[in-house]
Amino acid sequence: MAGQAARRIAFQGEAGAYGHQACAEARPDLQALPCAGFEDVFDAVRGGAADLGMIAVENSTYGRVADVHQLLPESGLHVVDEAFVRVHISLMAPRGATIAGLRRVRAMGILLGQARGFIAEHGFETLNWADNAAGAREVARLNDPAEGALASEIAASIYGLDVLARNIEDNDRNTTRFLIMAREPDLTRRGDLGMITSFVFRVRNIPAALYKALGGFATNGVNMTKLESYMVGGAFTATQFYCEVEGHPEDPGLRLAFEELNYFTDTVRVMGVYPQARKRHV
Repeated sequence: MAGQAARRIAFQGEAGAYGHQACAEARPDLQALPCAGFEDVFDAVRGGAADLGMIAVENSTYGRVADVHQLLPESGLHVVDEAFVRVHISLMAPRGATIAGLRRVRAMGILLGQARGFIAEHGFETLNWADNAAGAREVARLNDPAEGALASEIAASIYGLDVLARNIEDNDRNTTRFLIMAREPDLTRRGDLGMITSFVFRVRNIPAALYKALGGFATNGVNMTKLESYMVGGAFTATQFYCEVEGHPEDPGLRLAFEELNYFTDTVRVMGVYPQARKRHV
């Protein structure tokens, strides 16, 4: 419709980041909006500058993204989908540069760690950068044939760099999982491959509280796919748990499991109910 504003999906990082790639693959009909940090993504969605937010939560090689699970419950947003992005790492450099002439490469520490073998093989010095796409942009600005960047191939295209090597990651199944956030939840869907329910909780201060709280999921046949703990409020005694289970809260088994969970916890907050992505099963 003429005059209608384009719908947007916000991601953390600069143009060409893997979050940008996730947006292009999962929501190609939406305009990708770069944001400096995760909090900026949340702000963009809450304030209406974006309709959805794309948040990286874990990588199959590196593990979970630091601090994200602490930020999600306080975001005021809801998880409405998940997306999996195969992380292909490319080595890029200014036009005319060669691998033989490179001395240094820059990228986030996470990405440098995922291409450790290639880096060691070529004896490159490494520069830990805050953002992979920003590293590619800086390499383009410097235009030094001795300096390259590790990033997605889309970053090379955006910043006018030559791709000197592709798929240099150590693990050929290297994948990052993203959660798609929205202002409102959507409990109406039923995915072809089943549903995931994400929630956070704190157990009561009684003996074996965690064991008892989780027992209802086992006795009601609910498969738990993730359970992680982290400190809250700077206190070692205040532990919050982030959990993901298969199923929809309206399923009889999961409904009974939540009833039992509520009995042994101080707080339970459902973060999202969303279809299982097909790539989860690949």
